[in-house]
Amino acid sequence: MADRPNYITPAGYRRLREEYEALFGIERPKLLETIAWAAANGDRSENADYQYGRRRLREVDRRINFLSRRMANAKVTDPAHQPDRSRVWFGATVTLADEEDHERVVTLVGEDEADAGVGAISWYSPMARAIRGAAIGDLRRVALPSGEREYEVIAIRYPD
Repeated sequence: MADRPNYITPAGYRRLREEYEALFGIERPKLLETIAWAAANGDRSENADYQYGRRRLREVDRRINFLSRRMANAKVTDPAHQPDRSRVWFGATVTLADEEDHERVVTLVGEDEADAGVGAISWYSPMARAIRGAAIGDLRRVALPSGEREYEVIAIRYPD
């Protein structure tokens, strides 16, 4: 993962930044305040507020560190500025048809914004790797957990 670029759309980067700012600027200070209050109450070994607060603070700090590393390595790429809109590249929304003419619409996004439930697939997923560079009418074979399938590229759209 460290040897490949961390592509991300501007909207995806904004969501990472908002989560980072909420954790660092709001949740972390509240936890520190709770921990300080709980520590002032005496015995820490049987103090649930103190123990929970410390555990939650470690979780928040891990997430803050993860987000800061991901943002530092991010290559923000705006799909609206894609010069070659006739082929499938980062940020493209692609309509595919399989052998049974079942259509599937996917959008190629960064790893941090992937959500297969809404059709946003990682740029590095097997499906995305198979259709990268494809033009309308191209057939591509994809190795999926359910077996190998062939898809035809029906349409390619980019945001304006």
